[in-house]
Amino acid sequence: MKILNVLTLALLIVGGLNWGLVGLADFDLVAALFGAESALARIVYVVVGLSAAWQIVPLVSALGWNEATAGHAR
Repeated sequence: MKILNVLTLALLIVGGLNWGLVGLADFDLVAALFGAESALARIVYVVVGLSAAWQIVPLVSALGWNEATAGHAR
């Protein structure tokens, strides 16, 4: 599970840097590498999005929300 967390975090960093380039320089690195409307670029965007969804689990765990909600269920 730790490997998956590290992998998804790395993908989020790459995605964040790509969005930074879009915002600062109007340059989409993923589109430049794989083609603006290519299936491969869309796959990269989807994988980065899924990585963000996966990282919700460690965030909730780190914030201790799972213990707080478990206490309310009693």
